[in-house]
Amino acid sequence: MRKKILLAEDSQIDREMIEVMLNDKYDIIHAENGKIALDLLKKYKEQLSVALLDMNMPKLKGIDVLKVMDEEGMLDRIPVLFITGEESVNVEKECFKAGASDFIRKPFDFYIVSKRIDNIVDLYELRHSLEEQVEKQVVTIKKQYKLLVHQTKKLKQNNDKIAEILGTIVESRDYQDGTHIRRVKKLSEMIGMCLMNEYPEYGLTEEKVKLIADISVLHDIGKITIPDKILFKPGKLTSDEEEYMKSHTLRGSEMFEKIKDVWDKDVEKIGYNICRSHHERYDGNGFPDKLKGEDIPIEAQIVSIVDAYDNLVNDSITSSAKSPDEAFYLIVGGECGLFSPKLLECFRILKDEIKKVGK
Repeated sequence: MRKKILLAEDSQIDREMIEVMLNDKYDIIHAENGKIALDLLKKYKEQLSVALLDMNMPKLKGIDVLKVMDEEGMLDRIPVLFITGEESVNVEKECFKAGASDFIRKPFDFYIVSKRIDNIVDLYELRHSLEEQVEKQVVTIKKQYKLLVHQTKKLKQNNDKIAEILGTIVESRDYQDGTHIRRVKKLSEMIGMCLMNEYPEYGLTEEKVKLIADISVLHDIGKITIPDKILFKPGKLTSDEEEYMKSHTLRGSEMFEKIKDVWDKDVEKIGYNICRSHHERYDGNGFPDKLKGEDIPIEAQIVSIVDAYDNLVNDSITSSAKSPDEAFYLIVGGECGLFSPKLLECFRILKDEIKKVGK
């Protein structure tokens, strides 16, 4: 089925030029002024892939149409590209703030116009696809979890077992054997207990450390929403694909937000923080939020360092595994990003014990 584009441009010549560029891929719906454009947007809002709006249309300017689209929630569904012959930084800022996705400038260049529209359409389709996958996965997890709750009265006391099962499912999809999450769990508990004893300012207790370790197995649960073509792609990812891969942190935290009625608040909060922030780094060079220093939740800091270490030393994770000593010096030396000095001190204290995990 061909995709539909709304083309709102008062110049018939410009409309005809753009249609020539795009009619081999898209069905074009024409509007010669802003009022007609708005009526057509409301009529076809579920079918349109993109809207091209001229900045200076009669009856209703492009920016005014955009503002109405924003008020009525259409921008989540329909990206907007402005058609303009002007070059004004202030105008561009105003349009981007109002929700515009990009600009098409006159005189038109066939390749640039086609490429910009194709890129925006593909980006929005991928975003909607990922959102739908998240919704489906959340529904599936809720159903599976509630079924388990029905089957056993002690399920609330067995969060660690359930989390490990879900973590194993995530790893099996990622071509891992399930032992990674068990090592991450053990190492998280070891580091957490050391922090509790050496640095009481974190307010850690044995119960909280145990909970952090239990939930650590779900640190990569967001990967179940990453498309197979990216997750299993051989060779180097493109910069766009790397960004999609990084989004597993956000997808995982979204899942914990949406199943908050299933697990208690402590589990939800710790799970959310671990999923979202386990790739943050102490110097602010991590992702997704560029958190720095102690702004990174301590549970995420713990899982971050043990995940980095285990990824270095195990063949199931990397094709060039390091020895425990090599991995230790890479971690301490900042080759995997900077970690908290307190966390690194616990890493040094437990070095010999850490080396035994997984043997």
